[in-house]
Amino acid sequence: MEKLTVDDVLLQTVVTLINVGARKAGLAEGSEADLPQVKQAIDAARALLPLLEPEHGEHLGPVRDALSRLQMAYVQKSGDQPPAPDAPSEPEEKGAGPAQSSGRLWVPGQ
Repeated sequence: MEKLTVDDVLLQTVVTLINVGARKAGLAEGSEADLPQVKQAIDAARALLPLLEPEHGEHLGPVRDALSRLQMAYVQKSGDQPPAPDAPSEPEEKGAGPAQSSGRLWVPGQ
């Protein structure tokens, strides 16, 4: 216990969160996806990573890669995509705007 550091515990916690998140994502054989749990594991691991940077920054590449793969699995399984902007069903007829109707706006062909 004397040799154990907080950094060691943080690093092990991040790895554990990624492993649990992968299982909760349904990536392990025989497991089903629990997407809210996956999101929580991802968010927790992402919150802890900056605390590890000063001591382990150059060695965190594999951990970051695993977290990225987990994030991709989450997005694929959830179908999480940015919301599409609401497009009007029919194009609106637009009249001349204030600058165009005043003659101050040059419009090609007019």
